[in-house]
Amino acid sequence: MQYLKKQTVISITVLLLIFLLSSIVLASGEHSTEPDVAETAHTTDSLGANLPLWSALPFVGILLSIALFPLFAPVIWHRHFGKISAFWALTFALPFLLIFRGEALYEILHIYFLDYIPFIILLWGLFTASGGILVRGTPIGTPLTNTILLLIGTILASWIGTTGAAMLLIRPMIRSNRFRKYKMHTIVFFIFLVANIGGSLTPLGDPPLFLGFLHGVPFFWTMNLFPHMAFMSLILLMLYFALDSFLFKRAGSPKGDLEVKPSIKIEGLHNLIFLMGIMGAVLMSGMWHAGSFSLFGIHINTSSVYRDVIILLMVFLSVKTTRKQIRTDNGFTWFPIKEVAYLFAGIFMTIIPALTMLRAGENGSLAGLVEIVKEPLHFFWITGTLSSFLDNAPTYLTFFNLSLGRLGLTEMQVSEILRGIIESGTGQQFISILKGISVGAVFFGAVTYIGNAPNFMVRSIAEENDVDMPSFFGYMAWSVGILVPLFFLITWVFFI
Repeated sequence: MQYLKKQTVISITVLLLIFLLSSIVLASGEHSTEPDVAETAHTTDSLGANLPLWSALPFVGILLSIALFPLFAPVIWHRHFGKISAFWALTFALPFLLIFRGEALYEILHIYFLDYIPFIILLWGLFTASGGILVRGTPIGTPLTNTILLLIGTILASWIGTTGAAMLLIRPMIRSNRFRKYKMHTIVFFIFLVANIGGSLTPLGDPPLFLGFLHGVPFFWTMNLFPHMAFMSLILLMLYFALDSFLFKRAGSPKGDLEVKPSIKIEGLHNLIFLMGIMGAVLMSGMWHAGSFSLFGIHINTSSVYRDVIILLMVFLSVKTTRKQIRTDNGFTWFPIKEVAYLFAGIFMTIIPALTMLRAGENGSLAGLVEIVKEPLHFFWITGTLSSFLDNAPTYLTFFNLSLGRLGLTEMQVSEILRGIIESGTGQQFISILKGISVGAVFFGAVTYIGNAPNFMVRSIAEENDVDMPSFFGYMAWSVGILVPLFFLITWVFFI
């Protein structure tokens, strides 16, 4: 019953919404190939110029709730985090709708139809398929074993997504370290590398890079970020190995025989087919232009709807074809995806004013911030810092468009510049800026638990398996202390 309740909480709502979208696709006779740019621009200009800074206070409220409730009222938080998220969402949405009416409704529908629903469907698909793969006989988590697992996850993240790689390897990583006294640092570095930095090399790796792909960035152009990713990953892996070796010796040999080589067996391997199906659907939605339709004034790409339907089909097949015992032995529950779904539903609502003010550029309340962003290092730090707290995909797109406006370029020219067809000083400047935007959006996602959705899911799974994870601010002490100095080093090496 518990299994069914947890599955039903997520699945029924999402399935009904996707069924509605699919029905509109089939029934609608009003198809268009381009969004109504004038309508969108009018909405953005109007709201972005009029929203005050304090309209972002509900977003601050939900962040503080995520940070403080688990520390000071853990029982209340565990039972009512969904209600708390809804409270902050409504605190913003009700006055927003009352004052701005149609424009406000457009923004809310826009972020849920185009961002939140596809976001949670993709996470749900990757979470379900990867949770059906069980690795038995995992070796004891020695420093070398753990470092190798982190390296494998970092490599996989660019090809099956940070969420896919994180959900595939987090449980084997936890089981490998079940006898270790000190475990928290391993999960923290797992979030740094597998859930974030590893997803730098392809549009499949992280949502902001996929968004760039949809706006003209060639699929393999992001391989140009390999020096940045390799530099950061190598330093982090060396730091981790040194720290883990120290803690391994300090705690003494873990329980269990390190000399015995366990017989590794993988069950539920057919779920790799569903993982590949999910990533194929994501890639298809970016390459196949099947027109669009309008739902309550929001223009939705038909290919995106088919993508979501395919992902839901992969979820259904994964659940139906995987023995329940495999998921039970894998420690699989629906709680992590439920927590992410509820909390990010509130986060996506409350980030509307911040994103709208950013899109308004020099006309919005964040004009001072927008005006100082000129050089690649500025784009790296500002895009990154905002991506640590806001959704990194729309943040990426905001500064992507800002860079085009600053340089007098159009999206039509992006592909030609990045493919080397157009060679100019302006083109080279754009390439340098785009590297800063891309690296900032991906790397800084590791700074907070909400910087990237896998962060929250990894933390939740670790806590379910009795790993004491740091609080919101405790995690930031790790990330700021380790990552921020490396970001300064990245700036000096690549952006100055």
